[in-house]
Amino acid sequence: MVIGIAHLSIQIPGAQSLKDKRRVVKSLTQRLQNRFNVAVAEVDQLDAWQSAVVGLAVVSNSAAHADQMLSTILRFVEDDLRDGFLIDVHTEILHA
Repeated sequence: MVIGIAHLSIQIPGAQSLKDKRRVVKSLTQRLQNRFNVAVAEVDQLDAWQSAVVGLAVVSNSAAHADQMLSTILRFVEDDLRDGFLIDVHTEILHA
């Protein structure tokens, strides 16, 4: 079993409150879950208004497939992120 994980650091410059930020993060996480069927959640910067860290995981039977899925998801986030932008991405492939 191979697990691909990614940490996405997101800047949300238009957020004026935690409610604004959570609206953006919730929208992104729901779109990722619906489109790619991945595990995704906000994992850090929970109390910061204009930044968030979203973690996601994919499970596969090959490292190449897990890496391809992460690449596809990252392209989708870069193209589709509303009201924010990626400032850092960290990916990792784990063999279990």
